[in-house]
Amino acid sequence: MSDPLISGVCRGVSAIANTTSRKRASTAPASKAKAATKSKSTAAAKKPAAAGKAKTVTTPKKSTTRVTKAAAQTARTSAAKPKAASKTPKAAAAKPAAKKHVLPPAVLKLHQLILKSLDDDKAEEIVSIELAGKSSIADFLVIASGRSSRQVAAIAEHLVDRITKETGRKVRAEGKAVGDWVLIDTGDIVVHIFRPDVRNFYNLEKMWGGAAIPEPAAA
Repeated sequence: MSDPLISGVCRGVSAIANTTSRKRASTAPASKAKAATKSKSTAAAKKPAAAGKAKTVTTPKKSTTRVTKAAAQTARTSAAKPKAASKTPKAAAAKPAAKKHVLPPAVLKLHQLILKSLDDDKAEEIVSIELAGKSSIADFLVIASGRSSRQVAAIAEHLVDRITKETGRKVRAEGKAVGDWVLIDTGDIVVHIFRPDVRNFYNLEKMWGGAAIPEPAAA
C-alpha cells in the first residue's frame, strides 16, 4: 500500500512543478515586453524634455547677442558726441586775435632818416629787418654794405653826425678805425655797415630770417 501512495504523491508533485514552470515561462515574455515598452516610453518622454531644454537654451542666447549689439552701438554714439563737442573750444582757442605792434612816431622818423643817409652815401644792398615784438635788442635792424673799408668808415661817420644833429640822440659807433664792420647803436635801431666779403661771412640776414629793402624817404 505504501508504494502506490508514494508513487501517487510523487506524480502530484511533478504535475504541480510542471504547471508552475509553464506559468513562469508564459509570464516571462510578457514581463519582458512590458519592460521594453516602459523603457521606450521613458526614452520617448526624455527626448521631448531634452528638445524643450535645447529650445529654451538657444532662445536666450539670441536675445542676449541682440541686446549686446544694441548696447555697443549706443555706447559708440554716446562716446562720439562729446568728442565732436570738445573740438569746437580747441578750434576757437587755436585762433587768437593777432595783435600788431605799433611803433612810436619818433622811431619811424629815425628809421627813415637812417635809410635816407645810407642811400645818399651810396651804400649798397640796404636791408631793414623789423624786430618789434620779436626781440628786445631793438625795433629795427638795418644792414648795408660799402665797396671798401674807406667807404664803410665814411658812411658810418656821416650817419652818426646826421643822427646827432637832427635828433639829438647819443649814438655809439664801433669799428670805424678798421672799416670792415661798423656797428652803430641808436637805442631803438641798430645799424651794421660791412665790406661785402665780411657781410657774406657773418650773414646776419639769414640769422634774422631775411628782409626786404625799403624805399628811403624823400628829401
